[in-house]
Amino acid sequence: MLRSPLRLARVWIAAAVAGSVLVGCGSSSGESADDRARPAARTEVTVAPITAATELTDTKGTRISLGKAPRRIVCLYALCDDILTELGIVPVATNNALLAQPAFLGAEKAKAVDVVPGGFIAPEVEAILSHEPDLVIGEKSTHGKLAPALKGATTFWPMQAETWEDSVGYLRDAAALTGRTTEGMKAEKAFRTKLAAAEKTPSDKTALIIFGSDENFGVAAPESDVAASLFPKIADYPWKSRGVEGSYSLEEILAKDVDVLFVETISFGDADGKLSEKLAKNPLWGKIRAVRDGDVHEVNPEVWAKGRGTRSLGIVLDEATAALR
Repeated sequence: MLRSPLRLARVWIAAAVAGSVLVGCGSSSGESADDRARPAARTEVTVAPITAATELTDTKGTRISLGKAPRRIVCLYALCDDILTELGIVPVATNNALLAQPAFLGAEKAKAVDVVPGGFIAPEVEAILSHEPDLVIGEKSTHGKLAPALKGATTFWPMQAETWEDSVGYLRDAAALTGRTTEGMKAEKAFRTKLAAAEKTPSDKTALIIFGSDENFGVAAPESDVAASLFPKIADYPWKSRGVEGSYSLEEILAKDVDVLFVETISFGDADGKLSEKLAKNPLWGKIRAVRDGDVHEVNPEVWAKGRGTRSLGIVLDEATAALR
């Protein structure tokens, strides 16, 4: 069971899994996959006012204090890039490829943004500080260890988004701290409106998001995966987190009669093939309804797994609802 490498892979692609990795082939835990993660209420489309601030307690309880609105921001977490794009801000440096996606800056404009060496797992502190940032935004469980090295030179903001509500909360917090309150409210309104529209006509099809690079795949759980947290509102999504020791097998997936399957291919270094193509070597794969019916969708992991912000989630909703019709 490749628990640790797969977890790091998902973190690299999607930012924090935060203990939710579910290895695809292995023994299952005692919790049943029959438990449904269903929304308790319809999505509220009304957006509360956002007030500019130089200090606040963020959506997950972290206190952030700045002398003034930050203008030089370094992103070590793709959620940061997503949020800044929504607010009309370009970071001075980043460590991921989200900005190069068409719905963000695009490939040409993204070339103007410096890349922090070291990648997601080990960004270089000296390179970060060379940009003289007012604010550095990273993923808490991965980049928290950088805080001592950054202390005194800049402000470090650790984020940890696990659901779409977390992402909206961080968008609002960032809008307040940067003074982009109008832009933040507009982005939140657009996302909430899209989600509310999608949940008015939910699909009765059973959906599943899996991620990985080989047969040791993971299942995205609504409690700890931002994209997956949307799915109980728009489809039948009978998958819950079993913690780092849990797993879902192909046998369990087959038993659930999955109608639509979304696949995020994760690879270290150069891509060596799609996850769906590798799983096709397993005889059970071809028996899954979605596979038999040709309803397997290889999605862009930069957006689906890594983005996590309202812009990325809007794309996820568009693509998911189209596939689930």
